[in-house]
Amino acid sequence: MRYLLFLFLFCLLPFADFATTIRCSNAEYAEKELHFYKLSDPISGEEELVFTLKFDAAGTCAAEIKNTQTVYTFCEFGVYRGMLFLEPGKTIDLRLPPFREKSFANEKNPYFQPVSFWFISETKDQLNDKISAFEQELNRLTDKQFNQLYFKQSKTVYDSVQMQLNTAFPETTPEAFVNHKKLEVALTKADIFRLRPEDYSEIFDKIKPEYWTHQAFTTAFEKTFDRQLSFSAKAIHGKEVNTAVLKQDIQALLSFTKTKYKVSGDMAELVLLKLLHDGFYSGDFPKAAIKNMVNSDLFIKNSNQTIRTAAKNISTKFSFLQPGEPAPKICLTALSGKQSCTNNTASKFKYIVFADVETVVCQEHLKYLSRVNELFNKHLEIFVVMRDTGDEGIKKFFNEHEVPGTKMIDKANKYVERYEIRSFPQCFLLNEKHNVVFSDTKAPLDGFEQQFGAYLQKELFMRQRNQTR
Repeated sequence: MRYLLFLFLFCLLPFADFATTIRCSNAEYAEKELHFYKLSDPISGEEELVFTLKFDAAGTCAAEIKNTQTVYTFCEFGVYRGMLFLEPGKTIDLRLPPFREKSFANEKNPYFQPVSFWFISETKDQLNDKISAFEQELNRLTDKQFNQLYFKQSKTVYDSVQMQLNTAFPETTPEAFVNHKKLEVALTKADIFRLRPEDYSEIFDKIKPEYWTHQAFTTAFEKTFDRQLSFSAKAIHGKEVNTAVLKQDIQALLSFTKTKYKVSGDMAELVLLKLLHDGFYSGDFPKAAIKNMVNSDLFIKNSNQTIRTAAKNISTKFSFLQPGEPAPKICLTALSGKQSCTNNTASKFKYIVFADVETVVCQEHLKYLSRVNELFNKHLEIFVVMRDTGDEGIKKFFNEHEVPGTKMIDKANKYVERYEIRSFPQCFLLNEKHNVVFSDTKAPLDGFEQQFGAYLQKELFMRQRNQTR
């Protein structure tokens, strides 16, 4: 019995340190929450919540995150995008930057990009501190020798920069730092000497799967293999690539990937998955063929968990808001005060208009909805989903202008994010079953009445013909 108890305690011992403790204090963050995410895989962009820092009234917080390996996380707050590695068994006293909210101009700008930085610790002895220092030194050296490196492409100067980096950062551990340094230097070299992806892609082959969602890997992976299937298909010997895609010959494509990019095993399959992902959105290949290959056993039943997850996420992404696919229902409180959902009825088509009432362009589109409603009221419901710009301005506009339909404010931007809205107005047409009708639905002033009118006429004719059979 004593032996069994000892064995039980011994088995638990290795897991005792499998946690990262985070502590921080900054009065500017009082009562705020910071949500940290990780990537589900290195291709799809799908995110998973890892932990949340909740600050008290004094601006202090503490959190313990269970993890068995080094995890890369990121957090967007205000104008920032902070990056943080969680190492098992470590305690991080996090240093936070002065909090800066997004300005009105930032909020309005669909192309706004947050300021990226690496969190650092108060003790300055963590993995994050080391990576932050490395990137600062890399930027300092390349900026100092910018003309010699990027215009004259001096190999002597590049070798000098690399030597200085190796002298300043000679560490061979931890592996997360070694990979980061190796990939950042390789990407810098590729930019300086205008290298083709196949000239340096071999560097990915030795990186273990547990590091595939780390920042340096995903950045280098994206820049290296971005749209490479299209480029290869348009090259001198591209006919073989085109033929393989048309025939859905996944083994031929895998062989091509291994040969061209000098990768093998799981990495070759990950690279091929990336090529297929970008090829789907390029418009250069039949989408059905690429969908079938992504859903093949090579990926869906792959022995590597990350590849299986990536294939599943990519397959879901391919179908999202595509014609014939179900659209996420939208449930919000309407201006009338009642809870409304876009799937409440199943008798009419639904025209969903995402709008920003503060912009003149959106105002004109919304005014024209009266004409749309006049033409199609019998067959069409209108939903206006508005970005939250303040109740006063929104109500003032609708008091002054008669706009038909159900008008809802997306106060938390939940559905703006869910529908991946990048600019306003953006529109969707759904059928009675809440399935997407068009891949690109026109806005009210951009030809929606012609687009929907032609479709409706044909659709009603087909339904009537089917009923008489």
